[in-house]
Amino acid sequence: MTQDLSSLARALYARTEHLLKHRPDLAPRRPRIGFQPRLSDAELATLALMQALLGYTSEARRLRYARTHLSEQFPYLPQQPGYNKRLRKASGLIRHLIRHLATDTTAWTDDVWVVDSTPVECARSRETVKRSDLAGWAQYGYCACTWCAP
Repeated sequence: MTQDLSSLARALYARTEHLLKHRPDLAPRRPRIGFQPRLSDAELATLALMQALLGYTSEARRLRYARTHLSEQFPYLPQQPGYNKRLRKASGLIRHLIRHLATDTTAWTDDVWVVDSTPVECARSRETVKRSDLAGWAQYGYCACTWCAP
């Protein structure tokens, strides 16, 4: 794909591998005897984070994309049932890794966050607004945002 995507994959893998080296208890528990996985836990977590960053919600599409575009970083990818099982067992590792990456950014300690969201309707009519517990807090009507209008 692009050099940027390859660099991101390598950086995420290095960070995950470093985290697992210092905190081996985060890796999913595996029996000592039996098959050793061909895809390491660090590769699995990196692949999951890459696909989340790329915006894929379907695991089938996620694997298909990885097979075609990320095959040089991940030479072996399990089939979908095996990938799903391993991904669910590694959910604690992935959660911890996401938090670890988030705390390493400046947005984590920033006291001002900009949020872009769709307004949630709390009352349709003026009478309902007056009777609501939100009376005095919420306003009736619609106010278009002037700074984000095209």
